[in-house]
Amino acid sequence: MADSSFDVVSKVDKMEADNAVNQARKEVDQRYDFKGVGASVEWSGEKILLKASTEERVKAVLEVLESKMIKRGITLKSLDAGEPYASGKEFRIEIGLKNGIDQEAAKKINKLIRDQAPKSVKSQIQGDELRVSSKSRDDLQSTIALLKGADLDVALQFVNMR
Repeated sequence: MADSSFDVVSKVDKMEADNAVNQARKEVDQRYDFKGVGASVEWSGEKILLKASTEERVKAVLEVLESKMIKRGITLKSLDAGEPYASGKEFRIEIGLKNGIDQEAAKKINKLIRDQAPKSVKSQIQGDELRVSSKSRDDLQSTIALLKGADLDVALQFVNMR
């Protein structure tokens, strides 16, 4: 019998992120506490740019965006929010979306699988994702449960189960 396998990836659905940004923009435009503070949420290339007149207001805009991301099923682990910085008369926060598993995280996941997963499970790093394989589908299921329960600083998805 051939080996079964699945891929461990970390990707953000661009359409869901776009929907979350649009919802956050609508809420910021309508909320009374954001009137007259120049608060805005918009795409700036591949990053999301938040603006407001004070540091507290721009942090409040960030909270609105984070709540919309969570409602759209995007985990906050996939957001790379910078610190608020002054730009002229306004404060800004730039947020990047993390796509792919970096080498450090991939090695950590690989070690976790080697140490704690069933012995028949093998994993290998392939670029910015991991391929996990085993003869037993039950072992693969328990490996997925192990990775879901692990406290990793990357958002993981499990795809291509064969």
